[in-house]
Amino acid sequence: MASKEVITVFGATGAQGGSVARAILESKKFAVRAVTRDVTKPNARALRDLGAEVVKGDLDDKASVDDALKGAYGAFLVTNFWETFNKDKEVQQGKLVADTAKRLGLKHVVYSGLENVKRLTGGKLEVPHFDGKGEVEEYFWSLGIPMTSVRVAAYFENFLTAWKPEKASDGDHYTLALPMGDVPMDGISVTDVGPAVSSVFNSPEEFLGKAVGLSAEKLTIQQYADVLSKVLGKEVRDAKITPEAYEKLGFLSAKEVANMCRFYQMKPDRDVKLTHRLNPKVKSFSQFMSENQGAFKDL
Repeated sequence: MASKEVITVFGATGAQGGSVARAILESKKFAVRAVTRDVTKPNARALRDLGAEVVKGDLDDKASVDDALKGAYGAFLVTNFWETFNKDKEVQQGKLVADTAKRLGLKHVVYSGLENVKRLTGGKLEVPHFDGKGEVEEYFWSLGIPMTSVRVAAYFENFLTAWKPEKASDGDHYTLALPMGDVPMDGISVTDVGPAVSSVFNSPEEFLGKAVGLSAEKLTIQQYADVLSKVLGKEVRDAKITPEAYEKLGFLSAKEVANMCRFYQMKPDRDVKLTHRLNPKVKSFSQFMSENQGAFKDL
């Protein structure tokens, strides 16, 4: 039997990279080279047990990116803005992978990208965790690398952490504060990204040179609140907060999230139908919440 072609997966012990690595291993078409900074992590050992080759690598180190991509057919790249809150660093990491992929002649790179909101809005809106990925996307295209960009909708997982419902000041219900007005917001569980990406790798003729928006479903904030109410048995309402009020909440990325929601109100292209074709088992928000009820036991 001929040995399988290799796909290098960066960030393989993180949520998105891990989901991709596991899905590719499961589909059995390609071998996986999982790149992580710490090969002793439980997540790294788990991938090794599933049959991945696990290698130490760092997106800030040219030689290690070179080693990670040598001899590979393709690669999946996800970068993490939230680790450093530094857009320039994220762009630098993405460009390093692009330059290396170009030099080594990779046949298919799937990049976890997003729109360059600053450029698309003529500088009116800045969303650094989008803009940097958008710049990297543009750089990949400019080098003529065979690439697919997957633009992932807001993670359902955010509702378990940063976007958890909060008790209303009068105490008789909970509120969900996201400045979306009545415009539906796309969402997906990060665990469902992997199977969709694996399907993209399995159909290069359909997806090379394209941007694919991944979303399980589009719901208004009130609809998200209704699902939360039903699953938690507590009344949750849309706080109906404006982007202007959200910006003033004063936490580190308040302005960034407000601008992201302003951009989401412009309805960027996320394709629910295509996502369901790429991953027929993709979970709805309701299914996701039923599986993660435990995260709310202190509510």
